[in-house]
Amino acid sequence: MASVARACTRLASSRTFTSRPAASSTTRRACARQTFQNSSRRGYASGPNSASSRTPYLIGALALAGAGGAYFYLNNGSLLQAKEGSAGETRGVFTPTKDDYQKVYNLIASRLEEKDDYDDGSYGPIIVRLAWHCSGTYDKSTNTGGSNGATMRFAPEGDHGANAGLKAARDFLEPVKQQFPWITYSDLWTLAGVCAIQEMQGPVIPWRPGRTDRDVSMCTPDGRLPDGAKEQSHLRAIFGRMGFDDREIVALSGAHAIGRCHTDRSGFDGPWSFSPTVVTNDYYKLLLNEKWNFRKWDGPKQYQDLASKSLMMLPTDMALIQDKEFKKHVDRYAKDNDVFFQDFRDVLVKLLELGVPFQSKPEDRMELKPTS
Repeated sequence: MASVARACTRLASSRTFTSRPAASSTTRRACARQTFQNSSRRGYASGPNSASSRTPYLIGALALAGAGGAYFYLNNGSLLQAKEGSAGETRGVFTPTKDDYQKVYNLIASRLEEKDDYDDGSYGPIIVRLAWHCSGTYDKSTNTGGSNGATMRFAPEGDHGANAGLKAARDFLEPVKQQFPWITYSDLWTLAGVCAIQEMQGPVIPWRPGRTDRDVSMCTPDGRLPDGAKEQSHLRAIFGRMGFDDREIVALSGAHAIGRCHTDRSGFDGPWSFSPTVVTNDYYKLLLNEKWNFRKWDGPKQYQDLASKSLMMLPTDMALIQDKEFKKHVDRYAKDNDVFFQDFRDVLVKLLELGVPFQSKPEDRMELKPTS
């Protein structure tokens, strides 16, 4: 084993990882947190695989060079840590604990506070979009896709139209990966989505690790994610392929309370709500209470609120109130934010775990503490 460790360490040493700069002062962090929490301002800017292929395995080529040596993924999800030095001796098996994942969470949260120069003042919404898009490729009939693998790292999947702009989210998380090289990209992206939801005042989302990173051969085909230009039949087809029912489709759609569309990505333009960096049930309230007209512009078909002309809805959003089965859930969530939070929490847990061959049990999920 020592000889294997030495060989893999030499292979990994060709890749350089930089450390994150020292944390800012307590005063600066407090100010950043206050800015982040207050960012709810009304502001805008213009085929099945063989079972063996899914088995976790030790890959020397994927050794991760870190401050303490190199890490090697083992069959049980733990990591073997090799110590740097001429002897190349091993330190033994490193099994991350909840405290370790809390440290990863805290660094992500810290970066969300400090990096407030994106869109409406937060990377939070695009981090949620990354977690959703890496998970929403799952196909229950073939058991392919999903968050296990982080295959959006590779051009075939990263270049899909639905994933346009997500390089910003992946780049945002790269310093976290460098500081904690033992965490897989698959776990990092989903954990970051949980962190973003919680730090944007959303519900606490139970989460568990156990995803492995996979190679380019596991990239999913284009067309598995929703197309905002379509209507209810498309929503049921896309989400039904993942195993979601009408209630879950409407609950997941509530994530449109945060973020915005960009003309250079989806072609659409604008935010869905007046507080695009805070998780609330406002999306449903706005759908029901505002008057919506088609926007007169050169872009794709989208709706615009009649009152302020600053909000937008997609055809897939309007389908939720045009379809009576969808609308009854919109009504429920618009009336009670707590009901929305509970259903959103449950369906997000399901989404982030689709297709993942966990060795842990559902009761092993952990709730990581928000920093705010």
